[in-house]
Amino acid sequence: MLQTARGDRLLATDLFATESLCYRITGNQFEPASRADDLGTPSELDPQALFDYLYFHCIPSPRTVFKGVHRLPPGHYAEWTNGKLTVGPHWRPRFTEPRGAVSFEALKTEFRRLLRDAVARRLDGGTPACFLSGGTDSSTVAGMIREATGKPAHTYSIGFEAEGYDEMAFARIAAKHFGSEHHEYYVTPADLVKSIGDVAASYDQPFGNSSALPAYYCALRARQDGATRMLAGDGGDELFGGNSRYAKQRVFGWYGLVPGPLRRGLLEPIFSMQAVSRTPLLKKGGSYIEQARVPMPDRLQMYNLLLRLGPQDVLTPAFLAQVNVKGPAELQRQVWGTADTASDLNRTLAYDWRFTLAESDLPKVCGTTRLAGVGVAFPFLDDSLLEFSLGLPAEYKLKGLKLRWFFKEALRGFLPDEIITKKKQGFGLPFGVWLTRHPALMTLASDSLLGFATRGVVRPEFIRQLLDARLREHPGYYGEMVWILMMLEQWLRRHAPQWRLAA
Repeated sequence: MLQTARGDRLLATDLFATESLCYRITGNQFEPASRADDLGTPSELDPQALFDYLYFHCIPSPRTVFKGVHRLPPGHYAEWTNGKLTVGPHWRPRFTEPRGAVSFEALKTEFRRLLRDAVARRLDGGTPACFLSGGTDSSTVAGMIREATGKPAHTYSIGFEAEGYDEMAFARIAAKHFGSEHHEYYVTPADLVKSIGDVAASYDQPFGNSSALPAYYCALRARQDGATRMLAGDGGDELFGGNSRYAKQRVFGWYGLVPGPLRRGLLEPIFSMQAVSRTPLLKKGGSYIEQARVPMPDRLQMYNLLLRLGPQDVLTPAFLAQVNVKGPAELQRQVWGTADTASDLNRTLAYDWRFTLAESDLPKVCGTTRLAGVGVAFPFLDDSLLEFSLGLPAEYKLKGLKLRWFFKEALRGFLPDEIITKKKQGFGLPFGVWLTRHPALMTLASDSLLGFATRGVVRPEFIRQLLDARLREHPGYYGEMVWILMMLEQWLRRHAPQWRLAA
C-alpha cells in the first residue's frame, strides 16, 4: 500500500492475490486491512455473501461476508484520491500463441531452468521443506529443491486410513526417488473433532475447502520439526493443463462441430425422448448433449452441489428473498470474458486462476500454514513461469485428451514414471465416510447443523433429512454439504455468535 502526504492511497494485489487486501469506506475515510474481520461488524453480515459461500464453498472477491467490506480481486488496484475510489485491473491474462514451429527441446530446457530458479528464489535459508501429496506438482518441487540446493528436501505428506483416499504410496515413491527426508502423518477423525473449530475460526470469513484440515496438519508437523517456510505445488495444474475437466470440456466442445441441422433436427429430438432416457447407454448420450448445449462457463456448474439439491429446497424463503440466486453465475461470466485468447482451453485456465487458485486453493494453504505458524511460497506462480505458460502452445497443455502433455514430457526422466502416469488425487478428505462411522465426529457435525438451522438461512426440514437419511444413503456426496454447513456454523460461533437473518 502506498500513501501520499495528503492522504491519497493506492492498494494493489498480486496476480493471484496470495496476499489479501480488504477495504471499506466510512464517511469520507478509506480504511484498508489485510483481513475482512478487522473491518467488518459481526451483526452486519451480507446474505448474498452467505449464498455465494454455499455456492462456491468460499466467498469470492470483491464481496466479503461483511456488509460494506470489499476484497480486492487478484491483479486489481484500488486508488483513493480526493475522496473518490477507483477500482480496476492492473493485469489481465494475455495468451500469445507462437507462430510457426517451436522446438520442444528448447522449451524443455528453458522450463526446467525456470522451475529450478523459481524454487531457489522461494527458499528462505532454513530447512528446505515442502508439501508432498505424491502428485506431479509437489513431487517436482521436492526434486527441484534438491537440484537448487544440493540437499535433500524435507517432504511432508498426509495419509488417511480410508480406501480410495490415501495416496501415501506415491508420496513414498517420490521421496525415495529424490532422497528426501520424508515425514508422514495420518489424519484421524479425532484430529478433525479437535481442530475443526480452530481452523474454521482462523479465516477472516467462512471458508469451506475440506482439504484445509489435512493441509493444516501437514504444516503443523513441519513447524514442529523446525521448518519456517514450506513450498507448495499449487498452480501447476492450472498453468499447464492438468485438471481432468479440461479434457472433459474439450469432449463437450466437439458437439459444436456437428452440423446444426443434424443436431437440432435429429440428435436432440431423439435423445430427449423418454424411452431413450430409460436406456442406460442412450441415457449417457442424452446427458452428453444436455451438457454440451450449455455454453461455458455455465456448463462448469451443472453439477454444482447447491444447484443440484435445489436452492428452493435447501434455503428458507426469507433468505432467498434477500439474495440474487443468479449472482454467482453473473460473476463467473464476467471473469470468463477477461482473458485475451482465442483458445477455449486457455480461457478455462485463466478462469481457474481466479476461482480455483485465487479464491480457494491459495487461501486454503495460506490460511492453514499461518495457523500452524509456518510461512508458505508457491514456485509455480513465479512470474517467469506464468509468462512461459502464457506463451506455450495450447496443444502442448492438452494434447488431444492428454492432460499437461508438455509438463510431463519435459519432466520425463526427472520424475518417477509412476508419478507421471498416476491419476490426480491430492489431500482429499474422507469426511463423509468418517462421519457415518465415528460418533464424536457425527455429534460435532449434528450439533453444528442443528445450530445453524436456527439462524434462518437453511430450511430445518432439509437439515433433518440431510442428517437422518441422505447422509447414510451417499456419505461421499452429501457429506460435502454437511461439511460446508458445519464450517459456516463453526465460523459464526467464533465471529458472529448472535447473528440471525433479519426479517
